Amino acid sequence: MNENNVTRLFYKDKEIILIATAHVSKESKELVKQVIEEERPDSVCIELDEDRYKNMQNPKSWENTDIVTVIKSKKVGFLMANLALGSYQKRMAKKLDTPVGGEMIQGIESAKEIGAELVLADRSIQTTFMRIWRKLSLWEKSKLFVSLIFSADDDDDITSQDLQDLLQEDMLKSVMAGMRKEFPKIGDILIGERDQYLAHNIKNAPGKKVVAVLGGAHVPGIKEEIYKTQDIELLSFVSPRSYFSKIAGWIIPAVIIGLLIYAFALNLQTGLQQLSAWVLWTGALAALFTAFSLAHPLSILTSFVAAPFTTLNPILACGWFTGLVEASIKKPTVKDLQNVSEDIFSAKGFFRNRFLRIILVIFMANMGASIGTFIAGAGIIKDLFY
Repeated sequence: MNENNVTRLFYKDKEIILIATAHVSKESKELVKQVIEEERPDSVCIELDEDRYKNMQNPKSWENTDIVTVIKSKKVGFLMANLALGSYQKRMAKKLDTPVGGEMIQGIESAKEIGAELVLADRSIQTTFMRIWRKLSLWEKSKLFVSLIFSADDDDDITSQDLQDLLQEDMLKSVMAGMRKEFPKIGDILIGERDQYLAHNIKNAPGKKVVAVLGGAHVPGIKEEIYKTQDIELLSFVSPRSYFSKIAGWIIPAVIIGLLIYAFALNLQTGLQQLSAWVLWTGALAALFTAFSLAHPLSILTSFVAAPFTTLNPILACGWFTGLVEASIKKPTVKDLQNVSEDIFSAKGFFRNRFLRIILVIFMANMGASIGTFIAGAGIIKDLFY
């Protein structure tokens, strides 16, 4: 047994054994099996939530994802974050010739073999992402989206040193390894908050002996948090959008609509000129950016038609309409879904894979419409007041 990766703690009447693992390491899987068989704990805690546990039990279930339903439910960003995270793990696991999450699977199997209680100790990944999302500005969200998708290089080789580093890295955090300086707000949510959440569930697991299978980055924090009191309800809470953020989305549309009304009040010709400028700038840029994603001509036309209206209504988004049209014309195949884990990390893969291209079309249409909004808005102000 590698004692460097096993920590033994005592909390009240419990003996708690923390196993530091790398999520794509054969050695970690063997260590988990060995520790559980030798210690025969009453409970085995694993660093998974209910959704990830179900996905691990049925890893191909997401291949039945209906992209139209995802677009309509406004969960495209959440889907991409999950796909990027899962694909990153699969890519590294493939290079190391080991199953993704092998140590977690081993923890589940070993718990069943000895009759131990299985505890899903981690916080919902959706809660974690939503708490991060609430912390980021629109610009930071855009940067995060791009960085999350293209943070890995397919040509990188995984060395033995990289594997040892994984024992000190949380998988969520390692996906964002190159972005920590750019996104300082997310560090505490990814690691610190989850340390607290995991510690609470581990020390409250049934029985007097508990084994916890964890990413190596969590062990130092959990060693401290075990002896503290955590507010689990606060850690699970996703704050609703603030009143200001709700009305802020309406400020720009209200200003634009007010300016257009003012232009028509001056005279009909001025009003028509400014309205035409609004339609052309928002529609043309949305269509242009959609074309950059190699979308179908009908999708490009949809962007042009939808952008002038959706940019004046924060409840709607140009990309949703464009994405729905693209999805109905170029429906993703089973092969597209199966190849997401490979295609997601290359520009070529994004354009080749219909499933990913639909998401790219949504993103690009929204970006073009947003840029058009600011250019057209600035032009209207300039023409009317300067």
